Amino acid sequence: METVKARKGKSKESMNDVGPAQELCPKRSWFKVNIEVDMVSTLLLLGALATRMYQLDKPRNIVFDELHYGKYVSMYMKNTFFFDAHPPLGKQLVALAAYVAGFDGQFKFDRIGSAYPETVPLTALRFVPALFGSLLIPTVYHLMLEMGLSEWTSIFAALLFLFDNALLTQSRFILMDSMLLFFGMFGILCVLKLQKHFKQPYTLPWFLWLVAATVSLTFGFCVKYAGLYSCLLGVAIVLRSFWRLLSDKSISDVALGLQFVTQAVVSASIAVTVYVVIFYIHLSVLHKAGPHDSIMTSAFQASLEGGLASITKGQPLLVAHGSQVTLRHTHGRTCWLHSHNAVYPIKYPDKRGSSHQQQITCYSFKDVNNWWIVKRPQKNDLVVEQPIDAIQHGDVVQLVHGITSRALNSHDVAAPISPQCQEVSCYIDYNISMPAQNLWRVDIINREQTGDKWHTIQSQVRLIHVDTSAALKFTGRQLPDWGFHQHEVAADRVLNQDDTVWNVEEHRYTKSDDQKQRERELVGAEMIPTAPTSLSFWEKFFELHYKMMVASTEGVQNHMYSSSPYEWPLMWRGIAYWVSSDSNAQIHLMGNVAVWYLGTLGLTLYFNMLVFYLLRRHRQCLDLDAPTWERFLLMGEVLFQGYIFHFIPYFFVERTLFLHHYLPAFAFKTLLFAATFEHVYSVLSTKFQAKTLANLVLLVGGGLMVAVVYVFKQFSVFSYGNVKLSTSDVLALRWQDSWDFIVHRY
Repeated sequence: METVKARKGKSKESMNDVGPAQELCPKRSWFKVNIEVDMVSTLLLLGALATRMYQLDKPRNIVFDELHYGKYVSMYMKNTFFFDAHPPLGKQLVALAAYVAGFDGQFKFDRIGSAYPETVPLTALRFVPALFGSLLIPTVYHLMLEMGLSEWTSIFAALLFLFDNALLTQSRFILMDSMLLFFGMFGILCVLKLQKHFKQPYTLPWFLWLVAATVSLTFGFCVKYAGLYSCLLGVAIVLRSFWRLLSDKSISDVALGLQFVTQAVVSASIAVTVYVVIFYIHLSVLHKAGPHDSIMTSAFQASLEGGLASITKGQPLLVAHGSQVTLRHTHGRTCWLHSHNAVYPIKYPDKRGSSHQQQITCYSFKDVNNWWIVKRPQKNDLVVEQPIDAIQHGDVVQLVHGITSRALNSHDVAAPISPQCQEVSCYIDYNISMPAQNLWRVDIINREQTGDKWHTIQSQVRLIHVDTSAALKFTGRQLPDWGFHQHEVAADRVLNQDDTVWNVEEHRYTKSDDQKQRERELVGAEMIPTAPTSLSFWEKFFELHYKMMVASTEGVQNHMYSSSPYEWPLMWRGIAYWVSSDSNAQIHLMGNVAVWYLGTLGLTLYFNMLVFYLLRRHRQCLDLDAPTWERFLLMGEVLFQGYIFHFIPYFFVERTLFLHHYLPAFAFKTLLFAATFEHVYSVLSTKFQAKTLANLVLLVGGGLMVAVVYVFKQFSVFSYGNVKLSTSDVLALRWQDSWDFIVHRY
């Protein structure tokens, strides 16, 4: 403790000259500042900064997912819209550092391994992840202290974090995991601080810790959606605290209920506000069109500067008889209703027959075969009249393919890939007993916002087949070779689905009734609509989230360094992040094998001890005193439960997973090992009075720490990538056959 005092008045020697009345006056200071320095936290932070910031600009090449996150930062610099399946906070923080450093965003993050030019402020870009990775170390130290563990155990836990190679690697590059971990851990620390004030609600400390916990956990959620698991853990801890308060008869039911509602409303309000504000900033900054626009709806694209609205001018807004249109699948995958001069095969491999009519598909690229002409059934010509004959909700129309002049048709024939649906085709008259069924009713599902008339871009429509009451649907299934691997379109009697919603994107009025002239106009037409569109923030916000949700479900793909959750606890596989082109210097994500195995050991040991204690207590054998038992349970409520919350969900995730997805769960199991280690020592020294065994445990702990530091030093070459390794050096570090290091053999 250091105390600094400044006093106004005369010196001590001159005080003898003042009168008695003045001597009785109390001495007042202008200000008083108390400064308390936690030397342990400071040293831990300095150690973390030293390891995380060391040669931060090395290697000066794109490392792993810097390819993506660096590209997003560049787009922030240029105000260009981009799409990512995760929230934007982490990218915004890196972009802020890049902006301060003067990054212009012109560098193209084209491939892993590309060299950064001197114009890229690489240290600034990597500074934010490194800073949060450094702050994580003293945070876990204070988290352990808050759980009632000793200072030595808290230091031990922090050192395990400090000397883990995976945490070091994730903190040194433009990656999001260090921010995710920090916000999650700091949020849980604030929740534990909040618990101390549960019996004094509505006080300033109670409110401050409630706000801090909510904001921090929400920040984690806004870095990656995996932060949800930390939020759920925080909620579980709070609910457990309320459960304990139920037995306190000094608190009335009304007071307890009011406190619960107040805390829930305050937390939810803060969380929603923080989340929305972050996306408001995101959408406000990214107001220009970019390469990721196509995944969004036509209306969203047209609302961006330089997007759909900037290519041509004067596109008609009202769809009418004679309109030439392209119909885009509104939700999910970006594609357009398409036909071409090819027919369905007579027989499918499963022996089912088809109509042998002209194929209808959904094509993911702009093409002249995406054009259709809207026609009234009772009219023969296709020219737009004056005044225009606008199509309205409920009208029955035909859709004539612009190039082949065949009408969109459906009938009671099973679709090629989705036999539960009807086949959709362009009708060819084979002069057999299969009449045309080519009438479609226009159902404008958002007519309350856009009106009853069919509008370009804005109106979302379902096309209902008149004869069968089935809706035109994008099934998401890919056709085989005979369908050119385009996507299947069918008709489904289940109408209310997102995949049955379409909207007009390109639009022009037919000027000639001559087919050859129409074809020439379609071939030469602009493939991008132009009507300016203004969307509110909330419309963009909800559409973006829908697209993010769809994108997250489509992320199933293979990667040579992907791994499964069951491989993570014992670190069977790492990830190659980067390798030098002229040596075996490389960045490879892998943890400190000593720390990872100890964490798994601690997890197993705690679970077995918990089961043992519960069985003993059920038989009224109280082996632990009340404070020790409460602390042991708290270890489970926070650390063991935290591990379960962050690990089990990945067994149900159907997308590509990597080792870094395990890091939040790894953090909790590492802390659990340190806490369990202290518990074993405490039981031996107090319960059994086995001082020798207790001292032996301490000696083992010291030996383990030495082993951790040794392994850290051995594998740090894979975290820094600054050492030119020989083939034998790399192979010597391959302690498990499943570790796939990259080796250049010269």
